[in-house]
Amino acid sequence: MSDYRVPLETTRYDGDPRRVAIILPGGQYTPAAPLLHYARAVLLARGWTVQEIWWGDAPRQGRGEWVRQHALTALARENAEELLLVGKSLGTLAAPVATERGLPAVWLTPLLTEPAVVDALTRASRPRLLVGGTADPLWDADAARRTGADLLEVPGADHGMEVDADPVRSVEILREVTVAMERFVGGLAGRA
Repeated sequence: MSDYRVPLETTRYDGDPRRVAIILPGGQYTPAAPLLHYARAVLLARGWTVQEIWWGDAPRQGRGEWVRQHALTALARENAEELLLVGKSLGTLAAPVATERGLPAVWLTPLLTEPAVVDALTRASRPRLLVGGTADPLWDADAARRTGADLLEVPGADHGMEVDADPVRSVEILREVTVAMERFVGGLAGRA
């Protein structure tokens, strides 16, 4: 257990109460930012209830435990038959929680430089989608492939899944990511 107080600030969008997705944002990337906005849109279109977590600055030390406690607190609020985690960057430090709980997950720009994240993604038994770009210093293509997860790797995309000085390509990437999330979420019903 930890000494962290986790008063959760959330936004909830009601859909099917039997299917709840929890969105864990990045350190500087809120649920209102494009990748997570469209993750929510995909989930709502598929009938899921969505709980978005809004957090302040993560501590410099113990970030993994801090994210873990937020994820566990959010999960404890739910009684749904199906749960799904969606994390962006810092939020992907919840990968061990998804693995321990046997939850499917969407991990946007996962921190593949963090051994605990790579280990959890590799051990996971439930479906998971990893999305990253080759220009992201926190993306490790070899580690991503070794996890056995569904992958969307975008050439030239940075940690925000954008291409510097190319807004048109950046919007095209946002569409690619949204399509990948749509396919993944739509396919969950038929996967173990």
